[in-house]
Amino acid sequence: MTTWTRPNSAGEIADGRIPIRNLWFLYLHALDLGAFVGRWDGTIDGAADWPHLLVDLFTQIVERRLHRGASRGYVERRATLSRLRGRMDVLATKAGRTLERGAVVCRFEDLTHDTPRNRFVRQTLDFVPRLDFQAHPQIGRDLVERARGLSHRLGTLGVTVRPTSSQIPNREVFGRHDAEDRLMIELARMVRDLAHPSEEKGSRRLPSPVRDEVALRKIFERAVGNFLKRRLAGSGWRIITGERLGWRAATMSPGLASIFPSMVTDIVLENAAIGRRIVIDTKYAAILQSGRHEREVLKSGYLYQIYAYLRTQADRGGLHTTAEGLLLHPSVGEVVDEEFLVQGHRIRFATVDLAGTRPAIEGRLTSIAY
Repeated sequence: MTTWTRPNSAGEIADGRIPIRNLWFLYLHALDLGAFVGRWDGTIDGAADWPHLLVDLFTQIVERRLHRGASRGYVERRATLSRLRGRMDVLATKAGRTLERGAVVCRFEDLTHDTPRNRFVRQTLDFVPRLDFQAHPQIGRDLVERARGLSHRLGTLGVTVRPTSSQIPNREVFGRHDAEDRLMIELARMVRDLAHPSEEKGSRRLPSPVRDEVALRKIFERAVGNFLKRRLAGSGWRIITGERLGWRAATMSPGLASIFPSMVTDIVLENAAIGRRIVIDTKYAAILQSGRHEREVLKSGYLYQIYAYLRTQADRGGLHTTAEGLLLHPSVGEVVDEEFLVQGHRIRFATVDLAGTRPAIEGRLTSIAY
């Protein structure tokens, strides 16, 4: 398990310092798949690195799916048949003059394993042996052989590999019992992200998601929001993500209105029964920065932002009058939890130690509402 000491001098959270188990925890909640937290802990703890974990989990889940029976779906087909099946394609039948031969062109739905979902999975399995092993040396040959074997098994079920199967099935609809299939598809997406063309000559790799500060910032925000939705369900709290706030200006010139920035909150918790509204702004950056005289200080821009979220809405009354603000930052081995009261608004600054145990992280996030 890797550890972190402090964020780097730029105030960013450096990559490679969060334990893999906790990074996986964030990913699952960001994907709203928190029900899978705690599964495959042995695989996660034994993973050499993030790419190894993705390929290992992906192939394990495909193997489980095949053991239970690969999913099937209805696919529309067209064929010339001696008797009507489904609907007749009148135009094609007349154009081909098939009736003269005692046949009709039919359009029908066929139940098959050769679905876009399964084709995407098989194409991703075929993709594993082509990974750059100099870049990902921890992805062993055993995983490559497992991927090849699973691709062959899908092939025997009639799952084909077509040019279109390289496209991510964004329109896939997952039912209540398809959660593991959805995780399988999300893992396939991440496996593909391990190697794609880049602008750098001679390299087939883009930066890993764990090295992308922008991606991690969004993952952290979504993970916190989805975790709170799951944990606080049925407790009287309403969780709102991406709420757009107006500036409540008495007047504004037309020219200014067209260029004025909007305000969109990350997460808002509301509980009318106890009269609380908490505006949470997540920041994937160090909570403190270097100030004058070598002192560490809070970032003023973040403070002004949360203050604007609260004060511009206060005249709406109700829960907005005494709404609270929380600036929530990740940290490693550092705990900050401070607050102050200004004009009736409690503003809190807190960290979540992502190097801690999973129960500690869950407890820290749950404490936001209490």
